[in-house]
Amino acid sequence: MSEVRRTQVLVIGGGQAGLAAGYHLRRAGLDFAILDGATAPGGAWQHYWDSLRLFSPAGYSSLPGRPMPQQAGPGAPPGRQAGGRYPDAAHVANYLSEYEKRYDLPVHRPVRAESVERSEAGLFTRTDQGTWHSDALVLATGTWERPFVPAVPGRREFTGRQLHTYGYRGADDFAGKRVVVVGGGNSGAQIAADLHGVATVRWVTQRTARFLPDDIDGRALFEIATRRVQDDGPRISDLGDIVATAPVRAARTAGLTAHPMFDHLTATGPVCADGTTWPADAVIWCTGFRPHLPPTGLRRTRGRIPVDGTRAVEDERIHLLGYGDWTGPASATLIGVGRTARAAVEQIRALPARPESNSFP
Repeated sequence: MSEVRRTQVLVIGGGQAGLAAGYHLRRAGLDFAILDGATAPGGAWQHYWDSLRLFSPAGYSSLPGRPMPQQAGPGAPPGRQAGGRYPDAAHVANYLSEYEKRYDLPVHRPVRAESVERSEAGLFTRTDQGTWHSDALVLATGTWERPFVPAVPGRREFTGRQLHTYGYRGADDFAGKRVVVVGGGNSGAQIAADLHGVATVRWVTQRTARFLPDDIDGRALFEIATRRVQDDGPRISDLGDIVATAPVRAARTAGLTAHPMFDHLTATGPVCADGTTWPADAVIWCTGFRPHLPPTGLRRTRGRIPVDGTRAVEDERIHLLGYGDWTGPASATLIGVGRTARAAVEQIRALPARPESNSFP
């Protein structure tokens, strides 16, 4: 067996959540390493479509310790805060790369975690590059690599192109085509808006599309999430599901509307419950993602590891960061993950010291 590498805290995932954890681990003076399965820095942001924009100005989209610089280009869209455009995905990926360098975070890539063995002697993480032994573990692998597509009847019969948000790159690929966009969240709305006017789009949602008030952006969402931490105020989901970004508002004004979800697919396209059909060349599934977690032996409830804050209920040595509200309000956002990362590191520091051991269980 290859040599076991030792560190106090092992972070699996080198995207925004993993880097926020690294920042606070560095400040706490703990020995740590970050494993990233990607070949380059930037997390999932290096894979998003070209037209994607953040919901907030750069100043409200920063990881702890280092404000995101403004992106060069036109000012903010009308009706939004002036002083800088809403950054695109490439700008965010570059920011994460610079952040990693600025704090000299020990990121090892590409390294893929395969499983975690838990024992009294510590946590042993098997990877494709060997084994790591740690006292604590931070899972920050995100969801990008586990796209979810629902089992819609006839999905395998459709002869047109099918792809998930995961594979969408831009509207030019669908110029002049008939495209069905499935999904009532932000990705569905943004991709439908991106295609509107370039392709013939039919946007369908499982339930009525619910737009947040037009004056709400990422700043307000973070403030709402902060109030939820204090148990004072509404949930974001109480207000709506979709942030009305400038492109989404423009497409909506130009006639983009959401239709009820179809009943099933045939070789040529969707069929609605009333029997009407809509011939299509492509279907884009904007239907979300699932946590991309290595096997840990921790039990799951409806696909989720039960947590108390970020700490796994079953093993206090393991923390989960950045998977959505179940690991902390706004923890899947750039500005929100820092708060949960700080809390996780504080709890890791408080763990009792464990005896040194390199014995693999």
